Amino acid sequence: MINSFSKYFGMTGWRLGWLVAPEAAVEPLSRLAQNVFLAASTPAQHAALAAFTPECEAELERRRQVLEGRRSVLLEGLERLGLAPSVPPQGAFYVWLDIRRLSDDSEAFCRALLEEENVAITPGTDFALAEGHRHVRIAFTADEARLVEALARFERFLSRRAVQCGEVSV
Repeated sequence: MINSFSKYFGMTGWRLGWLVAPEAAVEPLSRLAQNVFLAASTPAQHAALAAFTPECEAELERRRQVLEGRRSVLLEGLERLGLAPSVPPQGAFYVWLDIRRLSDDSEAFCRALLEEENVAITPGTDFALAEGHRHVRIAFTADEARLVEALARFERFLSRRAVQCGEVSV
């Protein structure tokens, strides 16, 4: 198992990770690591150790609960709009959403949503070559009030699109 401190411990950019491997793989992995990087910086190592203190663990749990609430707000809003993701996020703070029934161009879709409603989401082409043009990524890092407002604007945007296409509802 390979992971990093970036998301869960809020250490994005520190470039510090960890690996759990069977004992027989440790030596070959150590040789590989020696050729890929030199060492994690001393401040990053001290920060990682601090991440395991009870105080930090309590703060991380508080943050997890906040993100869980935001996730629920976004998923419920998308469900109400008929846009529930096929795979709800399990550990990240964003939703990967299939928009193929709305657009075949995620970049144009995101640009229009930003220009018309001041709601910023990210085109899937920033993350995936295959099918990225049919997906968007929506982060739920903003507070719940902003997510509710963004969902209302998103609904308004979709309603205008439905009217333009001669549809009755979103």
